[in-house]
Amino acid sequence: MADIISLMKPRVTALVIATTAGGLWVAGPIRYTLSFWTLFGTTLLVGAANSLNMYLERDLDALMGRTQNRPLPSGRLSPDTVLYFGIILCAVSIIILGFFVNVLTALLGLVAFVSYVLFYTPLKQRTTFALLIGAVPGAMPPLMGWTAATGHISLPGIILFLIMFLWQVPHFQAIALFHKEEYARAGLKILPLEKGDEATKHCIVRYLFGLLAVSLYPVAFHVSGSFYFWTALVLGLTFFIWGLYGLRKEAGVRWAKSFFLVSIIYLPILFAVLVLNSKS
Repeated sequence: MADIISLMKPRVTALVIATTAGGLWVAGPIRYTLSFWTLFGTTLLVGAANSLNMYLERDLDALMGRTQNRPLPSGRLSPDTVLYFGIILCAVSIIILGFFVNVLTALLGLVAFVSYVLFYTPLKQRTTFALLIGAVPGAMPPLMGWTAATGHISLPGIILFLIMFLWQVPHFQAIALFHKEEYARAGLKILPLEKGDEATKHCIVRYLFGLLAVSLYPVAFHVSGSFYFWTALVLGLTFFIWGLYGLRKEAGVRWAKSFFLVSIIYLPILFAVLVLNSKS
């Protein structure tokens, strides 16, 4: 049972549920039954995507120290078990979202699932642009929360999507910087290996600048108030300056790990204040 649960990557799933709930709350007003089915269906869908990702990458996971103890490369679960588990979870989750939430949210969930499993996962060995493709399903949860509450896609929901999209690139580029040797053994295409650390750091700074700008947009669309604006500004500037600090030639693995930690702190605070200061 512990291995089955680990297939769903609980920490990743928790982040997805939190951002989906943020989209639901900001769109408001809160309808508890609808929120339950949205979060439950999304949880199953994320579990399905993560399970099938592990199924497809079981040979690669065996080559990397941080993943070689997962249920498939370690032999604790059979590939067929994981494959059927992922397919069943996906089918059930789409049915739940379609029948108990709305068709639009179910379609967005299906797009996220397909782009993650069938495009992002195999492309990781072919191109560094796989990260951008993978950022699409990663950014979908708050938009799904928005469409679940409103029934349509609108600019505030797209802004939530963009915040998540732009946050993921610096976050995962930092991981790539301090795990590049493992990625190299697995044959994965990442920016530090293809273009070098310097190009990766400049990429991080460019996306941080975009994130800083977009994170202020909820105020312009009357989704949140002034407290959120000042919080997003301070957080964004801190995040951006930390990225600029990494442009120094001597900034290496230690900086990348500290930047990764800052990225983990940044996102939940931003979304928590967005929810608390929302005008829904």
